[in-house]
Amino acid sequence: MSTLDIALWGVFPYVALTVFIVGIVWRWKTDQFGWTSRSSQLHESKILRWGSPLFHVGIIFVFLGHVLGVLIPKSWTEAVGVSQHTYHLVATGAGAVAAVMAIAGFVLLMIRRFKYPSVRRKTTRNDKVMLLPLTIPLLLGAFATFHHQVFGEEGGYDYRETISPWLRSIFTLNPKIDLMLGAPLDFQLHVIAGILLIAIIPYTRLVHMFSAPIGYVTRPYIVYRSRDAAVSTRDRARGWSPVGEGTVNGDPSEGA
Repeated sequence: MSTLDIALWGVFPYVALTVFIVGIVWRWKTDQFGWTSRSSQLHESKILRWGSPLFHVGIIFVFLGHVLGVLIPKSWTEAVGVSQHTYHLVATGAGAVAAVMAIAGFVLLMIRRFKYPSVRRKTTRNDKVMLLPLTIPLLLGAFATFHHQVFGEEGGYDYRETISPWLRSIFTLNPKIDLMLGAPLDFQLHVIAGILLIAIIPYTRLVHMFSAPIGYVTRPYIVYRSRDAAVSTRDRARGWSPVGEGTVNGDPSEGA
């Protein structure tokens, strides 16, 4: 086990988690107004209508697949009667579809962002820097899925024997570095790129993923009031008044 192995699989994850936690706290305390995706829907909506759902739905299913495949031990799924063969078929099929959706949506969003001048002007330097750490793990994950799980040997690569227990060991503060040494290179690169992406999330617009609009459907109506004291708040009469009768602020008795 080399010094690089220890740094990558025993130190780097904790550095990234520390940077992530510090960044979340710092962003919440100093930049709640900027805690947003900075929507550009008003500048272009046709491509956005397709690209955004494809990307977000794909990413959500990719995330759920990682939770099931990485955080849930293999023994748990086998205990409820899910064999390795069945798990591989379901995970590979769902993962491949989710990867294609996410990449297709991402490509559409990138075309939209750089094709239309009004949307391109809304792209900050921070957004451009963010694109590389976001693109690399997405492409590496898709490549590893198709290389090993779809077109590889029958049964694919069983990452639940190496990568999954290694990741869980990070959270138990007892990193099993040796488990990652035998993982395929593309999986290793995908993990490193994913950890780096997690570290930079708080410092980019990606932080908006932690602001789910849960309270939107239950929030009260927004009440608009004029700042001009001369503007009356009395209800006005609906519809047209009969000829010869006028109204003033909805009161027929005050008409001409």
